[in-house]
Amino acid sequence: MTNQTLGPERIEVMNFIGKDVEAIAAEYLKPVETNWQASELLPLTSDATFIADLKTIQEDASNHSYDLMVVLVADTITEEALPTYETWLSGLTGVDQVENNGWMKWLRSWAAEENRHGDVLNRYLYLSGRVNMREFEASTQFLIADGFNNQAGNDPYKNFVYTSFQELATNVSHRRVATLAKKDGNNLLSKICGMVAADEARHARAYQNFVTRIFEMDPNEMMLAFEDMMRKKILMPAQCMRELGGKLNTFSNFSDAATRLGVYTAFDYIDILREVMANWQIENIRGLQENGEKARDYLMALPDRLSRIADRTPVPKVEHKFGWILA
Repeated sequence: MTNQTLGPERIEVMNFIGKDVEAIAAEYLKPVETNWQASELLPLTSDATFIADLKTIQEDASNHSYDLMVVLVADTITEEALPTYETWLSGLTGVDQVENNGWMKWLRSWAAEENRHGDVLNRYLYLSGRVNMREFEASTQFLIADGFNNQAGNDPYKNFVYTSFQELATNVSHRRVATLAKKDGNNLLSKICGMVAADEARHARAYQNFVTRIFEMDPNEMMLAFEDMMRKKILMPAQCMRELGGKLNTFSNFSDAATRLGVYTAFDYIDILREVMANWQIENIRGLQENGEKARDYLMALPDRLSRIADRTPVPKVEHKFGWILA
């Protein structure tokens, strides 16, 4: 991640909003005492019914297509790379303070909720009997070790655009997997993915709230940051995903599977862009300078331009083979 020298205005804005972050975040977090945990959703080895429950899980998992299992594994690897995301966010200008400030409290609480996602999905894959766990675990280790560059540097404005977008993207993916799992008769997997998706939606609303606050205080710079991220395009955090043996194009092959299933497509990217633009009321932002107005013009025209490109892009038909899937 390339560090940038940011003006004192951004730090001032982040410090000001940081005073209220705990109150803001409380709207989007759930108490640990009442939050769901992986152990509640999957059978325990200490349960008298564990063997019967395991048989049911494996029978239900056998009904899923190869593509759906690929997407489920890749989604899990993405969730398991949480240490990378927490480290990256803790280094943002205005967040990277030693004291126990509001931003760091939010970040740790967010990470604590997100940590449950990898836990429950990992355990499901282990029990499903359809995944080569060593291959899956190696890909997870690769992704954490390799890290990723979201092209936002240490700029909190750009990074909060990224997180707003990315949380919505993961919501879409988990929600669609939940729907497909239910169609295949797997109510347990559908429930798990639905609960993960609900978390992602709450977290997306929090990050969008942070961006809304920045727009209120520093509209021109926030508009420029938004434009910059959309010109670069929002890259998925698993962009550097790879398998054992140095297999190339792992992420693009996984993306092909997701597109074929309709789990996450170019049209979803466009829909998310429209959603955040509507939530931030981009069309009605006041106090912009000339460069900010030009940035807004670019953003307002972008969804239609991307739609024209997506309309011309064929659905990939080649089904790639992954070391992750046993059968």
